Amino acid sequence: MSHSRYHLHSSFVIGEIDPRIYGSFVEHMGRCVYTGIYEPGHPQADEKGFRQDVAELVKELGVTTVRYPGGNFVSGYNWEDGVGPVEDRPVRLDLAWGTREPNTFGTNEFMDWCGQTGIEPMFAVNLGTRGIDAARDFVEYCNHPGGTKLSDLRHAHGYPEPHNIKFWCLGNEMDGPWQIGGKTAREYGRLALQAAKVMRWANDELSITRDYLANMGQGEGLRDGGPFKDKFLTLAACGSSNREMDTYARWEYEVLDECFEAVDIISLHTYFRNPEDSYDGFLKNIDNLDAYISEVIAIADAVAATRRSDKRIMLSLDEWNVWYKSGHPVDTLDPGFPEHPPLIEEVFDAKDALVVGGALIVLLNHADRVKAACTAQLVNVIAPIMTKQGGAAWKQTIFHPFALASKYGRGQALRLAHAGGDDIDIAGTRDGNRITIFALNRSLDNSRDLTVDLSGFGKMVLDVAQGVGNTDPDAVNTETDDNLAPFEIDKAAVADGHLHATIPPATWCVLSCLEA
Repeated sequence: MSHSRYHLHSSFVIGEIDPRIYGSFVEHMGRCVYTGIYEPGHPQADEKGFRQDVAELVKELGVTTVRYPGGNFVSGYNWEDGVGPVEDRPVRLDLAWGTREPNTFGTNEFMDWCGQTGIEPMFAVNLGTRGIDAARDFVEYCNHPGGTKLSDLRHAHGYPEPHNIKFWCLGNEMDGPWQIGGKTAREYGRLALQAAKVMRWANDELSITRDYLANMGQGEGLRDGGPFKDKFLTLAACGSSNREMDTYARWEYEVLDECFEAVDIISLHTYFRNPEDSYDGFLKNIDNLDAYISEVIAIADAVAATRRSDKRIMLSLDEWNVWYKSGHPVDTLDPGFPEHPPLIEEVFDAKDALVVGGALIVLLNHADRVKAACTAQLVNVIAPIMTKQGGAAWKQTIFHPFALASKYGRGQALRLAHAGGDDIDIAGTRDGNRITIFALNRSLDNSRDLTVDLSGFGKMVLDVAQGVGNTDPDAVNTETDDNLAPFEIDKAAVADGHLHATIPPATWCVLSCLEA
């Protein structure tokens, strides 16, 4: 058995944890929307068609924000198709996924669902087939109080109060040759700049952003304090679709070089693969994510340096998850543009849950710069929640580390100082009088003794000691069996200002203490 020793102190602050890092993703793809969160006629559906069994699991999962409506879908989407009387909405071919989109669920239905589940919306605009005109119109429809054509149209649709959507993604994966309306970095960066400007102006930021842009971003960023802080939109530019793209790094630099002054965030996307069917190799995805985030931070800061600017671009990992068993959706799709067919309904196992838990540790350790993240997706499509049409809903294995991290990983992220023994995947947080340690034992065979010196916090008592794992790394959850439900870690205690725990093999754990 190996032993890992760490020291934690209140002064070891990484940064404030933005609750948006516990986000998810709902795209009009497969069964995520239809028969996922929305299934009129289901025994558990309410009068609006929202599945209440799914809504309760979403709340238990602890999701804070959800990105919508895509994804590749958004690059061919007309937002106007998804508002107004359902009987008047057009049926469209979705060329992104080769399916038929009925548009019976759209912007206002999604906002109703967000209100019911307590979730902040994160919307994306179409910069593939459309551009700045549709982007500004969408903001006006959603956010303007009234007295204009589009805000009054929202009133007519039954929503007199503005939605006040604050977080917007400027397109999706615009570097991808698979993307409808894909672009070069310079083309996209210029378009993102112009879209960002008019979206801010439509959000009543006209004089403020004009002054800011005229000064080329010197001094405070758009969201850095002042009387207008809560008024601003948060705008995210598209980063690379993944770290393996041929244009990676150059893309980020050139995009930000065009739109640095107008955006707050650069996005990252990554899916964890296992091409060699190797347990150890698969868990290295955790290390690759850490490197990816560090590289994008460096690129964003290099763009700032060329401007002599102290503005810091933040990061949004707004698509991430395990995805390698179910293949590409094109390979399984029936011809003829079917309506909401099952697509990439990955069945997750115990080792997938460990990778997801390890990724959450990485996000906490980059809390100073990663300010949003979205697991893709929320229901059915590579998702923590699965449903049967007309039937049950249940938790996948990856549900549990996410739910525990969202529940206990709040407040400030703290840096743990390695004090001896083997280094492990570990993160620490402080939320009021609560200190929480998240740790991952990657070994399949050996337990690991962990000691964390908490003497700098006064007297602490152990409140929670739970693990997620299984002796069989291929164990999965089913509709009736939750094989990865959290279990109590028996050998955990606080004594003499030190937290001690023995972490079983192949286990991700949360150890949470309260000030006595």
